[in-house]
Amino acid sequence: MKYRIITFVAIVFASLYAGQVLAQQMPERRLVRKGNRQFNRGEFDLSLDSYAKALQKDPNCFESKFNTANVQFRKAFADSTQVDTKMLEKAEKSLRKLAQDSTRTEIERGDIAYNLGNTLFMQQKLKDALGCYRDAMRFNPTDTAAKFNYALTKELLKQQQQQQQNQDQNQDQNQDQNQNQDKQNQDQNQDQNQDQNQDKQNQEQNQEQNNDQNQEEQNQGQNEQQISEQEQQAMLEAIQAQEDKTQEKLKEKKGVIIRGGKNW
Repeated sequence: MKYRIITFVAIVFASLYAGQVLAQQMPERRLVRKGNRQFNRGEFDLSLDSYAKALQKDPNCFESKFNTANVQFRKAFADSTQVDTKMLEKAEKSLRKLAQDSTRTEIERGDIAYNLGNTLFMQQKLKDALGCYRDAMRFNPTDTAAKFNYALTKELLKQQQQQQQNQDQNQDQNQDQNQNQDKQNQDQNQDQNQDQNQDKQNQEQNQEQNNDQNQEEQNQGQNEQQISEQEQQAMLEAIQAQEDKTQEKLKEKKGVIIRGGKNW
């Protein structure tokens, strides 16, 4: 990706004097050019200091504000081992503030939008970056770099969304599987509990049947014992009656009557 920085080169020969006069009348221009030279040498802290001094001379100096954001972006990647996210955030803040200035030319606004898109892109804010590249093309339809970055960001965003959809789909499938497994386990546990309850009921029922059967057998035994005693008593009474008859007959034969009989 390209990254723009506004530079100012004095026109030598005919305009040399005019440039010197302009520098005397607008001292912030001299500080901006100094900052640009420092930037090109990689002296980022010095260039930031020069741009800050230029803004002290002229708080509305667009070039100083724009180039300050550019230096902040470059400083974020000065260390090849890691990215300075705080410096990226500073660059984003500086460019967003510049983007609110509707008095700038279409080319300037396009450059602001383009650089802001780059800053957002490096922070993985692809949706916002895509919108900035779109604005850059709107302000400057001939900006081929903005068109390239727009297409690239759109494709990356599409891939990111597809990956997210796949992750969501896999998550939903896993969730459905877990829910189905939980439902199966719940049904299985419920069936086991029902079986256990049924077994318990059967055991209780069998126990009651056994108790009833034992009670019935016991009652039957008692009844049989009672019937047996009654039958025995009846038999005894029948024997006694028969004995009495026999005694009566004997008495009649002997002429002796004996009252009463043996009580069995």
